[in-house]
Amino acid sequence: MLEIRNVSVQLGDFQLRNVQFSVGRGEYFVLLGISGAGKSVLLQIIAGMISPDEGEIFLNGHDISNVKIQSRGVGLVFQDSSVFPHMSVFDNIAYPLRSRRHTRGEVVRAVRELAELTSISALLDRFPSRLSGGELQRVALARALALKPACLLLDEPISALDVQLRAEMRSLLRKINQTGQTIVHVTHDYEEAALLADRIAVIEHGGIVQAGTTDDVFQHPRSEFVARFTGIRNFFKGTLQGHGNSLKRFLTSGPELLVLSDHEDGPGHAMIRGEDIILSEKEPESTAVNRIRGTVTALEPARIGVEVFLDCGIILSALVSKESARKFSLVPGTAVWVSFKASAVKFISQ
Repeated sequence: MLEIRNVSVQLGDFQLRNVQFSVGRGEYFVLLGISGAGKSVLLQIIAGMISPDEGEIFLNGHDISNVKIQSRGVGLVFQDSSVFPHMSVFDNIAYPLRSRRHTRGEVVRAVRELAELTSISALLDRFPSRLSGGELQRVALARALALKPACLLLDEPISALDVQLRAEMRSLLRKINQTGQTIVHVTHDYEEAALLADRIAVIEHGGIVQAGTTDDVFQHPRSEFVARFTGIRNFFKGTLQGHGNSLKRFLTSGPELLVLSDHEDGPGHAMIRGEDIILSEKEPESTAVNRIRGTVTALEPARIGVEVFLDCGIILSALVSKESARKFSLVPGTAVWVSFKASAVKFISQ
């Protein structure tokens, strides 16, 4: 449906290099990366606002690399919504339809349908100055959808909204995608990506370093950057040793970890999700072969539960429920047993 083929561009000191990926029809595809990684530049290249130095862009099998913005068949929504302040909500949504000389009946029908889809039917007579940030973004979405784009491009569309409005906007974006609309969404928020995306591409320094389904990227990061960027705290450098066995030792600067792995012996990184770490007052009697004594150094509230930091010779982060934190009276200085299965340790070769 959408194909990016070896796209490169030099913009001052920044370079986007040899970027390639494809997006299927009806897919929700997220470009994820830190500020300055090249996400928005890539989106503007797809939209036709920036011309690449090399590479091609295909949409529905047609090369649109040199096609004008208004003829590309894409819709673009920015973070700041960019609606026309001197026009009512109705006229904002109607603008692209009128510019294509649709009949009055077609315009009215389309605006009403889009207003219903985006839940702004009651706002059609209002002007932007009387709208909230969330309402403005809904207007911008409706306007971008007016010409039925083959692909909807979203540049950090909900990052400026508060927590409640973000949840409402995510729900709306899922609803739009469920109508069959293909979406390419740029964000720096890995939780936002996890909640919305069918597939994700992670961008670092102008290049895609990993792409795949949400499970592929979040459960099996291929680099330290991807692991840390997607919120995985427990990531350690060391050496894998096992001499042909599936249960291997991972040697760190602190305790030795047991890892279930079919990788070749050698240097690399071990990753452990905080949710896979169990804390207990006594040495656990379980199948978890990794059992380490540790001391709580800090506790921080997490989106779900409490994140507990522990000194075990290496600093580990465990995610526990608020009830568990209270039950075990976890405070800095508390001594606990830390346990996790060998299969919970993922090895990434260097």
